[in-house]
Amino acid sequence: MTAHRVTLIPGDGTGPELTEATRRVLEATGVGFDWDIRHAGTDVMDEHGGNPLPDHVLDSIRENGAALKGPITTPVGGGFRSVNVGLRKALGLYAQVRPCKSYPGVRSRYSNVDLIVVRENTEDLYAGVEFEEGTEDADGLLDWLAGKGYPELRRDSGISIKPISETGTRRIVQFAFDYARANGRREVTAVHKANIMKFTDGLFLHVARDVAEENTDVGFQDRIVDNLSMQLVQRPEEYDVLVLPNLYGDIVSDLCAGLIGGLGLAPGANFGDGIAVFEPTHGSAPKYAGQNKVNPMAMMLSGVLMLRHLDEGAAAERVESAIAEVIAEGRSVTYDMKPTRDDPTAVGTSEVADAIIEKLEVMP
Repeated sequence: MTAHRVTLIPGDGTGPELTEATRRVLEATGVGFDWDIRHAGTDVMDEHGGNPLPDHVLDSIRENGAALKGPITTPVGGGFRSVNVGLRKALGLYAQVRPCKSYPGVRSRYSNVDLIVVRENTEDLYAGVEFEEGTEDADGLLDWLAGKGYPELRRDSGISIKPISETGTRRIVQFAFDYARANGRREVTAVHKANIMKFTDGLFLHVARDVAEENTDVGFQDRIVDNLSMQLVQRPEEYDVLVLPNLYGDIVSDLCAGLIGGLGLAPGANFGDGIAVFEPTHGSAPKYAGQNKVNPMAMMLSGVLMLRHLDEGAAAERVESAIAEVIAEGRSVTYDMKPTRDDPTAVGTSEVADAIIEKLEVMP
């Protein structure tokens, strides 16, 4: 059996603990891995001139084609820009996939959620085209807009530009249809605000409809994003695969994570051409670093996505089933999955891994 060569990025904060627990579970399946361990984040900045994402990390992912990544801290309001965003831009990871699925035993108002959020990663308001308030560039842009007859904007405005292209939209919507088809899903819903932003979201909707006409074996519908948000909290079972521009995808994916019990159960994957990076969607929780406390299941479920990507479908099903059994039993789970957060029977990160591995060892 040939081992899968995979870049393993432990991350920082609680990342190394979560990564180690996940590595142990994945290896317990019997699938062979040849881990190429690379470090990124706050812990390596000093030795790389303040760069939290060294070139050797990117080179490893390009060479191996697949990476499993622990969470990495992003400073709020200053410091370096997000390592996650840097990875997506440098590697062309244009599609983010976030499955949201209910598991019996999780405290949630819902028990019937099973949907997938497909988010465009490279365009929209997150493309980074911004002009700071009071700068010469911002003033010049305001003057240009006024000269074109647009309503006068306040002179103390910061400005962000929202690019949505036909190329980027066609690529992400086709990806959503392909992902739906490969995973036995029934319908793709394009999410937009085309009633207001007619030349950006309007373009997204127009192209999505065109792509849908080329993929008639999978159902298609569209929803305005605010209406979708209401319907998701009323009847989430009606939705299957959602495809969204960048900003809406970020917000709606967290909303959907809330439907299933929170980010502790929200895996993620980012896909480009020949490259895939798998990671939990929560942050690094640095205040809990080294305490063996944080729920590792989101990262383990990200490992399940990676197993499927590597054509190890049987192993993926075994891991997901083992996780589901541990959740249903409710004994070997972290504090966030107990009836109360101060429950003394809560276990740590490594003990969750132990319980899942024990399940794997008795599975056929």
